[in-house]
Amino acid sequence: METGKADMVAYCGLYCAQCRAFTKNRCPGCHEKTNANWCRVRSCCIKNGHESCADCTTFDDPNKCRGFNNLIARAFGFIFRSDRRACIQQIRQKGIQFHADEMTRLGRQSIRR
Repeated sequence: METGKADMVAYCGLYCAQCRAFTKNRCPGCHEKTNANWCRVRSCCIKNGHESCADCTTFDDPNKCRGFNNLIARAFGFIFRSDRRACIQQIRQKGIQFHADEMTRLGRQSIRR
């Protein structure tokens, strides 16, 4: 089984290594994309020194966070049938490496809704 890359898990729990933009060399991934200042999740995690929202102790459920659960995020989640909340919960329960391995095994960027 191919091992996933934990450093390719985005701050919001998506797995950048399976993203079309990343695989087509149009995006370096969330942690390396320096011009993504518009992303509230990324900004918050960087400010607080978190590897992902899974490290946050302010919210036990990421959907309670207005930065994580904003209109744009909900729209993208609906369009791409992506459940970032489930990704964050999986990272909290099983670890970031398990999440990266699982997304690699499934060939997905996110847990599906």
